[in-house]
Amino acid sequence: MNRVSIRVLPILIFLLFNVSNSEDEEVKQSLVRFMDKLAGVTAKTDQSWGWNTTSDPCIHKWKGVSCDTQLQSVKKVVLDGLNLTGVLDIGSVCKASSLLVFSIVKNNVAGLISEEMGNCKRLTHLYLSGNQLSGHLPDSLKELSNLKRFDISNNNFSGKVPDLSQISRLIMFYAQNNQLNEEIPKLDFSNLMQFNVSNNNFRGPLPDVKGRFSAESWSGNPELGGEFISKESPPSAAAPLSPRKSEDSSRRLLLIYFGYAVLGLIILLVVAFILISKKKLKEAKADFAKKGVNAYISSTYDVSKITEHKSENLASYEESKAAMSPLVVLRSPRAQGLRFEDLLRAPAELLGKGKHGSIYKVMLDNGSTTLAVKRVKDWSVTSQAFSRRMQRLHQTRHPNILRSLAFYSSKQEKLLVYEYQPNGSLSKLLNGSRNGQAFDWGSRINVAATVAEALAYMHEELSEDGIAHGNLKSANILFNNNMDPCVSEYGLMISHSENPSSNSHSNSFSLDPARIRTSFKADIYGFGVILLELVTGKPVQGDELELVQWVNSVV
Repeated sequence: MNRVSIRVLPILIFLLFNVSNSEDEEVKQSLVRFMDKLAGVTAKTDQSWGWNTTSDPCIHKWKGVSCDTQLQSVKKVVLDGLNLTGVLDIGSVCKASSLLVFSIVKNNVAGLISEEMGNCKRLTHLYLSGNQLSGHLPDSLKELSNLKRFDISNNNFSGKVPDLSQISRLIMFYAQNNQLNEEIPKLDFSNLMQFNVSNNNFRGPLPDVKGRFSAESWSGNPELGGEFISKESPPSAAAPLSPRKSEDSSRRLLLIYFGYAVLGLIILLVVAFILISKKKLKEAKADFAKKGVNAYISSTYDVSKITEHKSENLASYEESKAAMSPLVVLRSPRAQGLRFEDLLRAPAELLGKGKHGSIYKVMLDNGSTTLAVKRVKDWSVTSQAFSRRMQRLHQTRHPNILRSLAFYSSKQEKLLVYEYQPNGSLSKLLNGSRNGQAFDWGSRINVAATVAEALAYMHEELSEDGIAHGNLKSANILFNNNMDPCVSEYGLMISHSENPSSNSHSNSFSLDPARIRTSFKADIYGFGVILLELVTGKPVQGDELELVQWVNSVV
């Protein structure tokens, strides 16, 4: 029996090798067929394009093709602005099952999108704008579960758009300047960042766009209606009044001088108001110094504990309040209408304290709304740079990355507001049990896989911005109501691999390539430590190197 196995093994290897080669050959022939229909004579006469059966798309670097360097599989096909005038054969290009990005923007390509579009299972970016494509959109579009950006604008598509609400990662939907009709498609508007369906023939009620988009996004569809049209559309501006012609030039001069006088009076009143406000603020500070204990983080601890931490937690927040920087509320239903003063008045509980700041549990509206507030100290970066960073992080969405709801920035400190996660952190879970049940292997594997997927997604989306997590550890893996793991505090700290003796966080905004690579590698190292914690059941106590050394000693 062993001899038979030994004889059969080379045959199996040979067959597998030939099957793999035949699949690669089929993909190459399909891509050549796609280009023949798309570009015709141009691709055949210009040898620099490649796109022929005698060459390889990855090895010989076909025009517009990018490949996975390790797997040697086609990853991107980008053929923008090449004056292509052929017909789109989407079925042939989707033979490349590893395709992530497909773009033929600003050409003159005709044809339609066939049902074979659904074969591009891994596709994340589909850009078809600026062509002469027509026909109905196929129902198979709803099968592209990984799609993030979808742009079919400036074409001649007609008919109904399929229901795309199940594509949870979709963040861009552009379909303006077509002939699409019936109702606006069902989309997950809570996740969309870019949306435009203007200048079509859509009719029926406007869906609830969650207050995220203006009327320009759906203008040019006269048959749209519904309750959200009046809510979302800005009021039309009144027609400007024609200036009355003056018959007497001296009267005009008199009015001008009178206007200057009124303006001067207004300026004097504003200056007086500012001086009075400053005086009242100084008096309020003096009164605060005497009375104490009524500031932002009024703790749920007893009075002795509040007094003990007063100089650290309260006075500095009054300084922040004096800086008059507004609380920036990002687009979130849970934080709508939230003001800095609300945080100042709300009762709060100190949850934890680290090297870079503290975290508080804050209860608003008599306890009906619970938020977590992260206070970061000594972050020497301008408010503009901090705001840009927070906005970029907010735009990059993943269901297992905990996003900030609002932020506040002053010279002394920064505040970040999050949705409170009631089930604690992975670090605490490793120290005990979950509702009396053991933290079994299935749950541990799920945590590892979920964190890995979320981290890989953020690294891919933010690689050009140079924003890594910077402080990935089990204490920053939180569990929501469904016990799903969420990575918190992404992009808020400098990585441990950078100078630990530095008291400033300004380096975290550096775009130095070497530092960026180090930061992303530090995230991978931190994830490795989390894996060790999950496998061994031993949480990190102080320095993670102790756990690494212990594992090395027992292997």
